Amino acid sequence: MKLLAREIGRIICAEIGPGAFMDRLTDPFWFQAFGCALGFDWHSSGLTTTVCGALKEGFKDISGETGIYFCGGKGATSRKTPLEIDILAEKRRIKGDPEKLKYASKMSAKVDNTALQDGYQLYHHTFVVNESGAWAVIQQGMNDDTGWARRYHWSGSRVEDFVCEPHAAVCCDHRGRALNMVAKESADVRTVCAKIARTDPDRVHREYLKIKNLDLPSRHDVRERDILPENFRKIMITTYEKNPADFEGLLGLRGVGPGTIRALALVAELVYGKEPSFKDPARFSFAHGGKDGHPYPVNRKRYDETISFLNGAVSKTRIGHNEKLRAFRRLEGYFAREESCTY
Repeated sequence: MKLLAREIGRIICAEIGPGAFMDRLTDPFWFQAFGCALGFDWHSSGLTTTVCGALKEGFKDISGETGIYFCGGKGATSRKTPLEIDILAEKRRIKGDPEKLKYASKMSAKVDNTALQDGYQLYHHTFVVNESGAWAVIQQGMNDDTGWARRYHWSGSRVEDFVCEPHAAVCCDHRGRALNMVAKESADVRTVCAKIARTDPDRVHREYLKIKNLDLPSRHDVRERDILPENFRKIMITTYEKNPADFEGLLGLRGVGPGTIRALALVAELVYGKEPSFKDPARFSFAHGGKDGHPYPVNRKRYDETISFLNGAVSKTRIGHNEKLRAFRRLEGYFAREESCTY
């Protein structure tokens, strides 16, 4: 898979540029189709981790050529992202401030695990960066109760505010109610939460205890995944001392997790009447067969022939002989015409 991922990525970078390739990675439909072309079954949560892993390994050979680097990955590997960014900066492979890139990596994960509480726990985080410092994120969470997965796409060029509608896309087959603190409708609640975080911890703690004694509707129920009052008060002392200027600053504080944000949102509604959004942001075949045998098993011979063709096309382009690449373009046009025909 890594060889085909490398050659498809290489030909896109050669034809329309590295920036366009990064943009495509943030398109959930293109990403899914790309995984299918690599031979992965379309309906599996493993598509995300496998495609990102194949790209990370495949691009190691051509990063100097494309200027694109992949950091992070699944599980413990995701936590190595800051170190990998530092190494790229030390080797002068990327321009710009590495601290800003590490912040983007941290905040994208913090948003999808803490500010957006949709029932999916992150277990995969891939951070893509190019030599000019442009970045993208593909990360995935799993709902342990249902076994469903959800993928989050971020494009650095489109992020104007980390805590207000920052996603390029959120992709999942299932939607439900979610505490969505990054929805534009939650703007007032974000402001109030930051204000509460700067308030005397004893006062906030008293308001929180009032909530626990109320008979609230199910969407407000905090008792199943409750914070012990003592722990909540301890976190409030920390936020009070740190004095975050806004919600983004609050979210970035160490120790501020989903429970803290949930409790603050409840206090914000009780004290100030500011209700957060509960809108789920999720929206939104095979070239070589699928590894699960659908619609047919992967044809390894054809798979290898595709890698060879793409590699040859790019190699010949470099020395000025681009007949294969022109044929490849004509072939794409042929299939586009065929698909538009009505039989």
